[in-house]
Amino acid sequence: MASWMAARGRAALQRWLPNTLFGRLALLLIVAVIASHVLALTLMFELRPAHPERPPGPPGPPPHWGVAEGRPLPPPGQPPHGERPDFWNAPLSLQMGLLLDIGVRLAALVAVAWWAARWLSRPMHRLATAAQQLGRDINRPPLPEDGTLECRDASRVFNQMQARIRQQLAERDRFVAAVSHDLRTPLTRLRLRTESLGDARAQQLFRRDIAEMDAMITSTLDYLRGVAGAEAWALLDVRALADSLADDQLALGHRVSVAGQAAPLRAQAVALRRCLDNLVGNAIRYGGSAEITLHDAADSLTVEVRDHGPGLPPEELERVMEPFYRVEASRNRQSGGAGLGLTIASDIARRHGGQLVLRNAAGGGLVAAATFPRKAA
Repeated sequence: MASWMAARGRAALQRWLPNTLFGRLALLLIVAVIASHVLALTLMFELRPAHPERPPGPPGPPPHWGVAEGRPLPPPGQPPHGERPDFWNAPLSLQMGLLLDIGVRLAALVAVAWWAARWLSRPMHRLATAAQQLGRDINRPPLPEDGTLECRDASRVFNQMQARIRQQLAERDRFVAAVSHDLRTPLTRLRLRTESLGDARAQQLFRRDIAEMDAMITSTLDYLRGVAGAEAWALLDVRALADSLADDQLALGHRVSVAGQAAPLRAQAVALRRCLDNLVGNAIRYGGSAEITLHDAADSLTVEVRDHGPGLPPEELERVMEPFYRVEASRNRQSGGAGLGLTIASDIARRHGGQLVLRNAAGGGLVAAATFPRKAA
C-alpha cells in the first residue's frame, strides 16, 4: 500500500513538473526565492519580541507614564502595554512602503531566476538542435566547445561522434565504389560475349538477365551509398522536375500526368529526382500509369503519385518500405525489382525532414504521398 501511494505521488509530481530543463530550473529558483521571502516576512512580523514589562523601581509611575482606566500608559510612540509592535500596528505609509520594497525585490529575483534558468539550459537546447541537424547533414560544422565543464565535455563527445560517423561513411563509400567496379566488370564481359551468340532468342534472354542484374546492383549500391551523400542544397522548381519525369516516361510509352503547382523548394536536386522517379517507376510497374499531384502549403509540400493497380493489403503498406522486402505476388521478372525503390524514396524523404506514406486510393490503386517540410532545410 505504501509503495502504491509513493508511486501515485511520483506520478502526480511528474505530471505537474515542467518537462524541460529550463522549466524545472526556473521553477526551482522561483520557489527558492518565494520561500526565502516568506520566511523573512515570518521572522520579521511574527517573531519580534514583545514590549517588556514595567521595569522594577520605586513605586509610582515613571516619567511619561500615566494611568488610564487603571492601566499604565506606555511612553509616546510605543504600543500598548503587553502588545507586539508588529506590521499591522504600523502606519499605513510604512506598510505600503514595506510591501512595495518586498514586491520590487521579489520581481527582480524572479526575473533573474528566469534568465539564469534559460542561460543554464541553452547548451542543452543547442546540443539537441545539433543532433537533429546531424541526421540531415553529417558535414554540418562542429559544435563550439565552450561554456561550463559539463557543456564542454558534451560538445567534445558530440563532435568526436560526428567525426567517427563521417569516417565510417567515407570508408563505406570507398567499399561501395570498389564493389561496384568489381561487379560491373564481369557484367560488361558478359554483355560483349552476348553479341557473339548466333541464336537470337538466347541473345535476347542473356541481355534481359544482364540488364536485370545491372539494375539490381545499381539499386543496391545506391542504397548502400546513402542515396543523398553530401549533395548541396538548392532551390528547386518541383513542378518542372515532375514535368521532366513525365516527359521521360512518355518517351518510353508510359502515361504520366502532372497536376498542381508548387513554389520553389529547398532540397537536394539529384536525391529529390531519384525519390520521385522511384515512386513514378513503382506506379508504372504495378499500375501501368502514374498521376503526379502537387499539394503546396506555407509550411510543406506534398507530392502524391497514384497508380491504378491492385493496391496493397493494409498490413503491407509499411512493410513494403523495408529494405529488400517485396510482396510475394510481385516476385517475378516483369514486376519484381530489387525491393529497394520505396526504401530509397522513404530514406530521401526523411533526409529532407519529411516522410513517405502509402495508402490505398478510394477508387482503386495505391497513393504514395511524400511530404517535404519547407522549414527543415
